[in-house]
Amino acid sequence: MFEVSVDETFAAGHALRGYKGKCENVHGHNYRVRVTLEGDSLDSIGLLYDFVHLKRMIKDVIQTLDHRFMNEIPPFDTINPSAENIAKYFYEQAAQKLPKAESGARLASVTVWESDTTYATYRE
Repeated sequence: MFEVSVDETFAAGHALRGYKGKCENVHGHNYRVRVTLEGDSLDSIGLLYDFVHLKRMIKDVIQTLDHRFMNEIPPFDTINPSAENIAKYFYEQAAQKLPKAESGARLASVTVWESDTTYATYRE
């Protein structure tokens, strides 16, 4: 089994509705997002998936959130912008945007870091 991953970063603000503690207040993070693909075989030139195309796709998703208050952007206007929900959001967006690869690569997981030591991962 092969895996490839791409990391990108963005900054955004949020507030956790219903949370009892300081995270219920408006605050921000410098997020890091890792998108991981997996597959059993490589394409005709020895790649599971081109990093350039993977980076382009994840940057496209990041544009909607970067330097924004996430609580005002769907779906986070109705669900909490927790690290867990953000990871699922990126997974769903990536699943829609990734073109079929010659190698048969498929989306394995998305991990979102809120800090250097705290993160959440989503996979199906």
